Amino acid sequence: MAKIAILDEHIANQIAAGEVVERPASVVKELVENAIDAEATKIEVTVEEGGLQLIRVTDNGSGIEPEDCETAFYRHATSKITSGRDLFQIRSLGFRGEALPSIAAVAKVRLVSSSNDTGLGRVIEIEGGSLKLNEDIAAPQGTDIWVKELFYNTPARLKYMKTIQTELGHISDVMYRQALAHPEIAFTLRHNGNTLLQSPGGGDLLQVIAAIYGVNASKGMVPIEAEDLDYRITGFIGRPDLARSNRGGMSTIVNGRYIRNPGLHQAILRAYHTLLPINRYPLVVLMLDMHPSLVDVNVHPAKLEVRFSKEPELNGFVESSVRAVLSGQVLIPQVVRQTIGKGPNRSVIQEQFHFPAPPLGAEEGTSAAGQTAAAAETTLRPPGNGGAERDPGARSAGPDRGWGGAPQRSAAAFGAPAAAEGLTLRERGAAGAGTYGAAPSPAKPQGGLGQTGAAAYGGGAAERQPLPAARLQEMPEALYGSPEAAPELPAFPELSLIGQHHGTYLIAQNDQGLYLIDQHAAHERVNYEYYYEKFGRPADASQELLIPITLEFTPSDSAKLQERLHWFEQVGVVLEHFGGGTFRVVAHPYWFPQGEEASIIEEMAEWVLSERAIDLAKLREASSTMVSCKASIKANQKLTPEEANTLIRRLAACKQPYTCPHGRPIIVSFSTYDLEKLFKRVM
Repeated sequence: MAKIAILDEHIANQIAAGEVVERPASVVKELVENAIDAEATKIEVTVEEGGLQLIRVTDNGSGIEPEDCETAFYRHATSKITSGRDLFQIRSLGFRGEALPSIAAVAKVRLVSSSNDTGLGRVIEIEGGSLKLNEDIAAPQGTDIWVKELFYNTPARLKYMKTIQTELGHISDVMYRQALAHPEIAFTLRHNGNTLLQSPGGGDLLQVIAAIYGVNASKGMVPIEAEDLDYRITGFIGRPDLARSNRGGMSTIVNGRYIRNPGLHQAILRAYHTLLPINRYPLVVLMLDMHPSLVDVNVHPAKLEVRFSKEPELNGFVESSVRAVLSGQVLIPQVVRQTIGKGPNRSVIQEQFHFPAPPLGAEEGTSAAGQTAAAAETTLRPPGNGGAERDPGARSAGPDRGWGGAPQRSAAAFGAPAAAEGLTLRERGAAGAGTYGAAPSPAKPQGGLGQTGAAAYGGGAAERQPLPAARLQEMPEALYGSPEAAPELPAFPELSLIGQHHGTYLIAQNDQGLYLIDQHAAHERVNYEYYYEKFGRPADASQELLIPITLEFTPSDSAKLQERLHWFEQVGVVLEHFGGGTFRVVAHPYWFPQGEEASIIEEMAEWVLSERAIDLAKLREASSTMVSCKASIKANQKLTPEEANTLIRRLAACKQPYTCPHGRPIIVSFSTYDLEKLFKRVM
């Protein structure tokens, strides 16, 4: 007796509904996509009780012909494709013909549609897959579809629905993605009578971003536009200070369809390399346009997953395009963001004095103090504004004073031995001449870390003269390679040092405002770019040790480590198994921070053991980050003005001077307007 039977149409639709209609948000997505395919310019979505009680989608599109209204609810009925060839060039959002019958199988559906402006339309009512009503009705052009009591006939599915707020969150996310993908359409979302989204629909993507993420977020977005032979990219990418705790802010849209693709997300994250803190993600809206033959959208009934025919090329193009835009931005977060009044006529700006700031390095071109008393008096006096004269005794500007009235160190102090008062890089774990741009001589290795005094922080009086333009151009080459390979970067702001706060932050200024610099993060960035270049040439860096370093590991880690010893050689570390859980370090790069060699190699070993598949680029990256952190000056560490100015100069010469290798900001700013607002000088 035959056991195989063809399923009833109603049962087949219920099974299909399990794939297409996962939750109320799935219904909203399918109905909104149908409205978009109908060339609607205005789409309104109304939901009640998280979509479980009611989902209503109204549009002003082309509508459905009266004779097609019933046919539209048949399985695999679609107007989007007519032959198998059409599957290779799908340009519409819907094409499978499964959405409407799947929805009608698990809900009560009412459809009112008109395909013209005569005022005559057709109404269809279906309950649980059974047709209840099909007749003419008065209706405006467009489609109005009601979905009531979702999953009323499938209690098992209804049982696993989440809370109303959770389901509403999924619906909102769908509507946000659709509004971002189609800024030319005016979207409205209401829940229980409350308006949650209302996009303008004028085609301005930035206005849609402001409506979804807020005005402040839209102000931090940077436009992107790139094109090659196969792909075109448009949209906006967020500055690093707009980073979020999850990937929800990353929207990738292909030919008007929001998709989720891990490869594209990874390409975007690689472009933000070292610009974002750990476990933080950017706010990005990328619109990709390509020929339909280059992408397969027929992968899953939900149509959220796609396949690209040239995925490596696409990922590389996205990464390079995003990185190019970010490299052209001055990524200094502005701390205070305030608005004033309702119009420009409401603002009153108090008359203010303007103090000319000395150029960077001016304090280094004079005596140990950097300025004479007369020069300081000239600088502090308001030029030609009739302001009160400052008391010369109120601030000591003599040749023996530094910032804050502290005794200034003489030039001789910078050339003193390690026991002298001046800062030494070996004592402070800094990267020495190599770190600050002067590469160690290959003929006489100096360790990079052992240079002290003037050699470490720029030399004697001759070295501390204002640097010529040619010298500034040489700095990047000494730090990380040939300047010809470096991309065009915006100029780092020219800063004049004011002082140091709590031994942690450098305070600087220019005519734009006030700047705070994290000295550890700044030094870490300088070190990172130096060490990253060094780790790229391990054979030139490694030196054999007279007394090997001994490291101990657990038996399980030891067995795994023996199989991965060759990876250490890729970064200049020669590690040998010495029996049991003991390993010997017989060679390592000579520029490792003195006293930190063992801890650095242990961290490298921990990283190598934790990685499933080791990539040389990732190993080089991780090693550079570890060493740069160990070698950098720490918080609560006093710097002299010469040391601080040198650090600022070296930071300005970096490829990416705005974030440390871990993605934390190095420098933040207070604009002059922000300060005036704080002190109520702007009313």
